[in-house]
This record gives sequence, structure tokens and C-alpha cells, in this order.
Amino acid sequence: MFLSILKNIKLNKLPKIITPYFGAALLLSAIDKTNLPQAIDLMIYDYITTIKKSKDGVKDPIVIVSIEESDIKEYGWPIDDSLFCKGIDLLDNYGAITIGFDIYRDKGVGKNKECLNQKFTENSKLVSIFNVANNIGHIPGTPPERQSFNDLSLDSDGVLRRDIVHVSGQNESTVSFPLRIYEIAFNDKLMRKNLEDNLIKDAWIGKSSGIYRREIDASLGMQKMLRFRTPGTFTKYSLKELLNDNISPSSIEGKIILIGSTAPSLKDLFVVPFSKFESSKLMMRIPGVEVHANRLATFIDQKNGTYDPGLIIQGKGKFILLLFTIILSIVFGESYKRLHKSLIINTLFLITLSTLLIYLLFNNILIGVSIPILGILTFSSIAWLRRSFVGQKHTQQIRRLLGQATSPVIAEQLWQQRDQLLKNGRFEGRKIWVTVLFTDMVNFTKVSEILDPSELMDWLNRGMAICVPAITKRGGMVNKFTGDGLLAAFGVPISNSHNQDAKAAIDAADEINNGLYILNKSLKKEGVPEMKIRMGIHSGEILAGSMGSSERVEYALIGDTVNCASRLESLDKNNHKGYLRVLLSSNTKKLLNTSSDNEKRFNKWGLMKVKGRSEEINVFELLFKKNNN
Repeated sequence: MFLSILKNIKLNKLPKIITPYFGAALLLSAIDKTNLPQAIDLMIYDYITTIKKSKDGVKDPIVIVSIEESDIKEYGWPIDDSLFCKGIDLLDNYGAITIGFDIYRDKGVGKNKECLNQKFTENSKLVSIFNVANNIGHIPGTPPERQSFNDLSLDSDGVLRRDIVHVSGQNESTVSFPLRIYEIAFNDKLMRKNLEDNLIKDAWIGKSSGIYRREIDASLGMQKMLRFRTPGTFTKYSLKELLNDNISPSSIEGKIILIGSTAPSLKDLFVVPFSKFESSKLMMRIPGVEVHANRLATFIDQKNGTYDPGLIIQGKGKFILLLFTIILSIVFGESYKRLHKSLIINTLFLITLSTLLIYLLFNNILIGVSIPILGILTFSSIAWLRRSFVGQKHTQQIRRLLGQATSPVIAEQLWQQRDQLLKNGRFEGRKIWVTVLFTDMVNFTKVSEILDPSELMDWLNRGMAICVPAITKRGGMVNKFTGDGLLAAFGVPISNSHNQDAKAAIDAADEINNGLYILNKSLKKEGVPEMKIRMGIHSGEILAGSMGSSERVEYALIGDTVNCASRLESLDKNNHKGYLRVLLSSNTKKLLNTSSDNEKRFNKWGLMKVKGRSEEINVFELLFKKNNN
């Protein structure tokens, strides 16, 4: 297909063809430099994430002890360290295997603040946090192997989508909060070693990765897209429930405990992908401690072998995809002769590619959707606009060469065959078999005496508005207007078949007859003279070709066939019934269907002598179901 396009392109026309597509490339590049494509991709990703939310949180060995608004009302804020010490003792006694403390306590609170420092110094189950970005330290006394950072990275729209899994090459204390909890809970440091050695082939975010069009800050470490459970599915207890001993020890035994704030007033809440698609009036946000629970759940999924790492298509892969879509859009836009077929094919391509890209996103293969789709829309639209513009020029050229009304379909066919039909910008003279149709108005002179010039012109045009479309829609060509009539031909410059050309002429006559019936109803009401038309139809060979000078070119139809059609029209003018009288020769009738029903449509006039011709013509009159008057 691509080679067929190249064959049809002449080298001297190549710049004119390429220029619009170069402009499309600049336009697409300009769009890519805006935030629009990434915003679209992120929106699509967010919606898919909303649909894919997992409800496995209730099955995870993770329990959240949350500091709620009721706890703040009960205990005040900041909460006394002695209360946390009591809670930690209870959890430890209940059999918690690890306790992650997602609350900043680099400075103690309360009279017995030393108790918290002591517990984090001595209890090997406890994990403390620090924050690099805000320069907040860990709980004093916590050894490096139980320290962790809880920094999170937000996208430019303020949504939390990415997880900072690990920062390699750091000291012992610089480990992410969920990874540190995982190591202590399962006594497994192999995960971190594999991360350090780059042995874990996960879907890491790099430069212009997946749904991101801009470079992600690599200094933040190894990053991937967060996997979310449905909000609220993790088992959760309030601090008050814990301190009042209202929690069953069996619900804590063997579990990983995360202690953190969920109260909105503490502002440790994050907008996540599915937040904007929730039905509540206020945008739903989830607390940081639940974010860490989701991060930790991913590590547990990896340990259990239920984690799908997915794939992120990097910049080179995205460029190849874009190039592929652009090439196919141009091929589909340029290769089909019919513009509507090209439109259908490119639309199907657009739908297919969109469906495929969405399917890939559903299956954890992250790739930008917007730019390939915009590429198809941009380049296919340019192809259609270019072809429409060129098609209009072609039609104008064809009509200039033919010098008369020609249907767009015929003009397109002529242009497709221009190499065979045209030479030096002209139609060469050649003999062709056609069916000629000639018309003339009845009593035009009398009508012209009744109507003033403007009324007469309007009267004529109303009649031509019936005749011309009836001819051109069937592939006929109106060769010239003769004042109060016209000369048309079927099968010129291109013929479907002699039989079809003859039938098209008869079908056009039927439509003209029906049109005159409707028109004369209106003319009667307006008090304007009725319109009657005589028509002659004859089939045979003619000489056709461009005639004239550089100032004026006309497509000439010359020969006895044209003269015969004209003579049939003017034969025995007084013998006229109805609004339209059609006389045709036996040459034309032989080309028509000769069934018994069809034979009833013709009234045989017999052999008749016509002016300017020595040989008699066998004449038939076409009969209509209604004579119309």
C-alpha cells in the first residue's frame, strides 16, 4: 500500500505533499510541549486505577491504629508520649510482629517523654520515621537499622501516584518506611539487596516514561506507580479503642501495625488517582498512614508471588509507536481513492489503537495514550484536508477542460485516469460510443413575450434545476446550454457500459418528467406559464476532445450522433402530449432491457426522415405513467 502511494507521487510534486505534513508535525510537537497530553494521560490512568482498585486490604496482615478526630478531642494534640508508650506495650503484648510509627516525634511531648525514646531504643519491633524534604528527624535513640524516611512525591497536579521504593547507595538509615517495616516483619533484607543490585525488574519510572511526558526527578530514587487497595479496606482501630483495651488480641497477633493520623485537622491527607472520581461532594483524600499501608502491601504481594510488575514504555518505545501511528495515518489518509473510505479506515484505526492502549493500561503496561491518538487525528485530518483541497482543484481543472457541469464522482474518476485521458493539459480527440440527450423548451418565444427578462431567467433556471441534477447524478455530463435547452451525454469521457449509459439517459428522463409535474403545479398557482420540454435521445459514435485556445477551452462533442439527437428532439413538434416528450432512436432502444413490461413503455413511430440525414431513423416515443396534463 505504501509503495503504491510512492508510485503515484511525482518528484516535482513531493514538496507540495510533504509541506502540510511538516506543518502537522510542528503542530503536534507544539501540543506535546504543553501540559495537555500528560494531563489527558494522567486522567485516563486515574480512571483506570479507580476501576482496578483491589479490595484485598482486609486480607493483608496489616492493621492501622489511627489517630482520629475523636482521639484528638479526647487526648488533645500533640498527644502525650506516655499514651503512645501504653499503646505500643499493648500491641506488643497482643503479638504484633512489627510496629511502624508514622508520627513525627523528634522532640518529645509530655512529662514522661523519655519513655518513647527508650522503647524505640530497646524494642526491635519498632520503626521510626524521618522526613528528608522537611528536615524532620527520627525519634531519638532509634538505631539506624530501624529508621526510615516517609517522603512522598506528588505530581504537578498535586496527586500522589508514584511510590519512592528505594534510594540506592545511601547509609543504613535511609530506607523507605514500608521497605524497612517489611524487612523487620519478615526478617528479609534480600529485597533491598536485589534493589541495590538492580536485580528486581520492576516497572521503574525513568525519563519520559509511560504516561509521563516530562522527566521525573531521578534523584528521588527508584520509583514506580503506586498500587492501591480500595480505601477503607485495611483493618483499622482508633487510638482510643486501643488504649481502652477494646481490641481483641487475636486481631493483632501476627500482624504488622501502622500507627498514624487519619484526622483531617492534622492535614496528613493525600489526593490519589481515584479521589476525583468519587461521588462525594468533597474530593476524597486518604491519610498518609493508609498510603504507607498500600506501599507495604505491594512488598507483601511481591513476597507472595501475587505481584505483577507490569511494564513502562520508555521514551524510545513511545517515539516508535508515535512514528508508526503517523505513518499509518498518512497511508490510510492518502491511499484510498474515495475520501469517505479513507475516513472510515482511519476512524477504525483510531478506535482500534485507543482500545489497545487502554487494554495495555488495564494490564499494567504504562504507555501514553494522548499523543498517539492526537497523532492520528492530526495527520489523518491533514491528509483529508489536503486531498479535499487538491480534489477541489482537480474538479475545477476537469470542469474547466470539459467546459460544463460534471458530477464530482465523474470528475474524480477522470482525475484518477488523467494519465490515460489527458495530454498536455487537454483531452485528446478520440472516437467514443455515447448516448446523447438533447432538450428544448416548448413555446419559449411566446413565454419570453409574457415574462420580463428577470422573470424569464428565473423560469428557465427552475427548469434547468430539474434537468441538470437528473443527468449529472447518473454520470451524465451537461456539455452545453443552448439558451432554452441543453446538450448532455452519457458515457463521456468515461463509460460504465453502453447499456448502462442508455438506461441512465432514460432514468434521467423519468426524473425530469416527475420534476416538471411538480414544478408546473407551482407555476399554475403563481400564474406563470407552464413549462414543456421536448427531448431527443440517440446512441452512437462521436468525436470528443478539447477544442479552443489558451484563453478558452471547451470539450467538444462532434458527429452524426449529436445531430440525430437534436433532430429527434425537433421532430413533428405538434405531436406532443404531456409536459415532457421523449423521442429515441432504435440505436438507444436496443441497448435497453427488452422485456415485455419494458416494451409497453414505447410507442413506435416507425421509420422517419430527419433533417440533414439521408438515412431514415426508426423512432420510438418514451411513455410515462402520467402524461402530467
